[in-house]
Amino acid sequence: MRSIGELARASGLTVSALRFYDSAGVLIPALVDPVTGYRWYTNEQVVPARLVAGLRRVGMPVAEIAAALRVEPAQVHRLLDAHLRRLEDGLADARRELSRIRTLIDSEEHPMTTHIILSRVDLAAAVDAVRFAVGADPDLPVLAGVLFESDGDGVRLVATDRHRMSIARVDARVDGPAVRVLAPVAFVDEVRALLDPGAGSTSEAHLTVAGGTISVSVAGRTVDAAALPYDFPDYRRLLRPTPDDGPAHRLTVDAAALRAALTSADAPVVTRRHDGAPLSVTVLGPDGRGGVRLLGADELTGQEDTFRVGVNGGYLLQALDAAGLGQLLLELDGPIAPLAVRRPDDADAFSILMPIQL
Repeated sequence: MRSIGELARASGLTVSALRFYDSAGVLIPALVDPVTGYRWYTNEQVVPARLVAGLRRVGMPVAEIAAALRVEPAQVHRLLDAHLRRLEDGLADARRELSRIRTLIDSEEHPMTTHIILSRVDLAAAVDAVRFAVGADPDLPVLAGVLFESDGDGVRLVATDRHRMSIARVDARVDGPAVRVLAPVAFVDEVRALLDPGAGSTSEAHLTVAGGTISVSVAGRTVDAAALPYDFPDYRRLLRPTPDDGPAHRLTVDAAALRAALTSADAPVVTRRHDGAPLSVTVLGPDGRGGVRLLGADELTGQEDTFRVGVNGGYLLQALDAAGLGQLLLELDGPIAPLAVRRPDDADAFSILMPIQL
């Protein structure tokens, strides 16, 4: 038997860490003296303790450390792979944030200007694709705008109100450092009016970001605004792939037909209560032929294995309108996963609707 101090020296864990992992049910002593409370461990617990120490050093959550001690080696490797992906994602997030901070510091000391030339038609389509998802909650001003984020050869527009999110991308010529700016919704609406065909014959729009100001010029007319002073949420977390290859169901639908079904007088809805008030929920599921169908309340009972997702029907209609006519893809990945609405010909433009618990 080894004392807690001896196991600490053999494993690389501190005595306080061993006490913590005992209380958490991760690494329980073989014997606890009923009088003194001293913890004693066997020689066979040295290797598990060293495993705990290693997983602790790389920041694995306690629940997963506990699982790693109790599952087969193949499952441990899967846990390690999943944790490594989280670490890599976190590092990528940190790099983006540090880059943003460096740009902020440099812009304050040496104000930089970024000029972007885009297709007027494509920018109008991108604004139309995301405008419906802009937040209107006065308590969440960070969501009351559209994020403009440039990369090497384009600009991504993102909007969300927490219940839905929409993303679109426009190819562009970017001259200057990468920018990430939150534009007020009033400015976005002015820009959309500026992009209408009647505003001039030019096919280009010029977007400029400088010193905390964003402006768009078309055919000699310009609208500008001060960028909102908020950090937009990290929308990329919702876009990361799951460990599987893709969604459980990728269904092709005709936008007009689905809209007609949703707006029909006899469209099935399920009533749930939210904050004490009744809430009408639209429930979708595969139709068995590669498409989607609407499910009624009578189809939800006793079919726990049926694949379905509940969403706000009004939000779904808005997402369909933003995506346009023709064939669309609906991606369903379970009752607690977001529903994605995509255009088959444009991987960079899509909407995500948060599910409603059924």
